[in-house]
Amino acid sequence: MKKEKPNFLQIIRNFTQSQPFKLRFAFILMPVVVVLAFNATSEWNFLESLYYDPDAVMEGDEVRITSEYLEEMSLSKKTDVSCDLRSARSDFCEINDFVQIIGHSSILSYHSPCTNRFLQAHKSFKIKPHPRKHDKIALAHVKEISIEPVSFNQTPPHCTVRHIAPAIVFSTGGYTGNMFHDFTDVLIPLFITSFPFRGQVHFLIGEMQPWWIKKYGLLLKQLTQYEIINLNKVRRGLCYSHAIVGLQFHKEMSIEPKKTGNKFSMVDFAQIMRKSFGLERENATMLGIHNGNKPRLLIISRKKTRSFTNVKEVIKMATNLGYQVLVKEPNSRSKLGEFARIVNSCDVLMGVHGAGLTNLVFLPANAVVVQIVPLGALEKLSMEYFGIPALDMNLKYLQYNISIEESTLIEKYPKDHVVFKDPSSIRRKGWAALRSTYLVNQNVKLDVTRFSYTLLEALKLLHHS
Repeated sequence: MKKEKPNFLQIIRNFTQSQPFKLRFAFILMPVVVVLAFNATSEWNFLESLYYDPDAVMEGDEVRITSEYLEEMSLSKKTDVSCDLRSARSDFCEINDFVQIIGHSSILSYHSPCTNRFLQAHKSFKIKPHPRKHDKIALAHVKEISIEPVSFNQTPPHCTVRHIAPAIVFSTGGYTGNMFHDFTDVLIPLFITSFPFRGQVHFLIGEMQPWWIKKYGLLLKQLTQYEIINLNKVRRGLCYSHAIVGLQFHKEMSIEPKKTGNKFSMVDFAQIMRKSFGLERENATMLGIHNGNKPRLLIISRKKTRSFTNVKEVIKMATNLGYQVLVKEPNSRSKLGEFARIVNSCDVLMGVHGAGLTNLVFLPANAVVVQIVPLGALEKLSMEYFGIPALDMNLKYLQYNISIEESTLIEKYPKDHVVFKDPSSIRRKGWAALRSTYLVNQNVKLDVTRFSYTLLEALKLLHHS
């Protein structure tokens, strides 16, 4: 019986089973394989398996670490480590080299005899990978990551494979659980840091809470194609060719396009949000004289602090102006996807300054955000936290600063009290005093006549969308 002639790949695999021939044979075949690599993905996968180890490639992301591979890496002159430790908000390091992550607190950056100036200046350094750098309360429970430059001869790596896709190491500690901090401290900085990799990136999260991952899982799946790793439970060495420690922070709840080389912005983040939660509306309703469309107004309600004390009067006034009015209060029991769809169905979102306004990320483009600013000289802060982000997302923005008569503080203090006359004196007493006076113990009774002009302005903006 005539034997079947083995094909080219079978010959190579059989030949390379002999260990001494692996590396030598790889270099002999390299020019041939490089030519083949341009033809199809399968040839490129074959190049990787041949160069590192014929049995090494696992789902296209892992290569097995052999003695030949380590010898080659130890001779490499490339050691690219860059860190920005000057930012007032976050520390950020990027390591383009052989990186090993050990447990939940150490990262070893492997290199040849040191040629990198940063590594020469820092024998080791530590980072808390959460973008609230100088907030001791927020960082109290965020574990520190130690980054240590080592050589292959000094400390051989304790891992059998190296991931080709890079790793981003960060923490979901701090004030997460508050929706505003979920986005401004973690999700938007994570988007900034991970977006250039288009999903080909691993997330290693410190202080990871399962409920938090579940809540934002749909968004996280848009940012990474890999299983998320709980950094605090890592018990073995994990190796990567590229690692980022910390998250890039631009500004509160937004992105500075110039810092991305104008490659992406909050408009892209808004599109990712709509895709993540299956939100149907890309654009708000454009009102016309004869189209019969009735704009939907969502009032973000608060029960404990900064709540509306006359919401029924506001609903009646808004209805008379032609709005279809919904009143909703997001809370920890709310299912994010369901609430996102409600927000996306609306054309105008209004609420008193607070975390509930973070839901503006679900609005369709050209929708209107109306922020009611309580007393306390909070105008600039309110604009920074929600006004600028809204505009950056191609939303319309209106800010309504309440009068003394619209604050329930008038029931507690006379008009000539320092609370009204000199809010800066309260600020000087510290954040706790400001929070207690203006954020915790103040509610809002809107002057419906005065406020109606703001809702009329919102209608005009929808007409010109």
